[in-house]
Amino acid sequence: MFSFLKPARRILKGAALALSGFALVACDTVSSSGPSISTSAPVPVALLVPKDSGNSGDALLAQSLENAARLAIADLDGVQIDLRVYSTSGNAETAHAAAIQAVNEGAKIILGPVFAEAANAAAKAVANRNVNVLAFSNNTTIAGGNLFVLGPTFENTADRLVGYAKANGKENVLVAHADNVSGQIGRNAILAAIANQRAQEAGTVSYEFSQEGVIAATSQIKLTAETNGADALFLTSDTSGALPLMTQLLPEAGLSPAAIQYLGLTRWDIPAQTLELPGIQGGWFAMPDPSLTQQFQTRYASTYGGLPHPIGGLAYDGIAAIGALVKAGKSDALTTNALTQGAGFQGVNGIFRLRSDGTNERGLAVATVRDRKVVIIDPAPSRFGGAGF
Repeated sequence: MFSFLKPARRILKGAALALSGFALVACDTVSSSGPSISTSAPVPVALLVPKDSGNSGDALLAQSLENAARLAIADLDGVQIDLRVYSTSGNAETAHAAAIQAVNEGAKIILGPVFAEAANAAAKAVANRNVNVLAFSNNTTIAGGNLFVLGPTFENTADRLVGYAKANGKENVLVAHADNVSGQIGRNAILAAIANQRAQEAGTVSYEFSQEGVIAATSQIKLTAETNGADALFLTSDTSGALPLMTQLLPEAGLSPAAIQYLGLTRWDIPAQTLELPGIQGGWFAMPDPSLTQQFQTRYASTYGGLPHPIGGLAYDGIAAIGALVKAGKSDALTTNALTQGAGFQGVNGIFRLRSDGTNERGLAVATVRDRKVVIIDPAPSRFGGAGF
């Protein structure tokens, strides 16, 4: 969520991934928006990636996404995908043009782009062409219409953690967040989860996104927790931002993980050195099924050498969903109704499904940090309707 904290002044193929076991229910409802396709011929799929932006990180990300997509295509059984890769240069204007070109050249669905503005531009460009877009963004503010986000969302994570906390007697939740866009989006996701899970809100405390801001907010967080009887503290900060300082200062002020359950909206195991922080020991956060993630990384490394980009698996998931739907043999396989069928899909990070509002739901595990190691305390569900949903 945060890029940095500044002072106020300044695998095994096929079997390992169990791809034959897609959790898919055929969609028999009337088709909504989306193209008609021939499932007996290769299905043209456009992949929009941030190549040619001049940023070396974007180039590596683009290659990882393409590699993962091709890996997924190789794993499909009885489905042919004609993958066509287009560069967005990492910007909205080029993404808009690339989406139009892709559809003009026959694409029936678009995977990507990554960045929210580019994804929004691409979806708008083809909204009147009856083509859906599965973006790699996790920004739910752009979701809706013909645009679906595949990235893990704050809403999903917050709902999983609040539900687990309530089930384990921690239902009076205090939220601490930075007073910036990311922090406010995170706060809103947590408050929505509290309402959805019928837990209790123990207040919110914001802080300026700076070292001084975190220091100044520490006493207010402690006071609010004690005044409102909070038994859980939900932190929106991440490991490259306020989390290390906050989890140092709060215990020093008397609000330790032993006194109140810490919950994290972001991954507390990335980077790995975060696990060394004393203040996060015993805290809870959500993550995809680690065994499935490891299988994908192993398979990717054996095929391409090196590990995939952290979001590379989203391209695999997109192809997996498309492949599962096309395999059903229906001409309306890529319509909105088909994409949002309730049983969902099996991806490399576990189960997921697309919602009619363009957001997604992913099956997540709940993890804790114990003796500087990640320990899964509630496994990710293997199908929807199970734990955490």
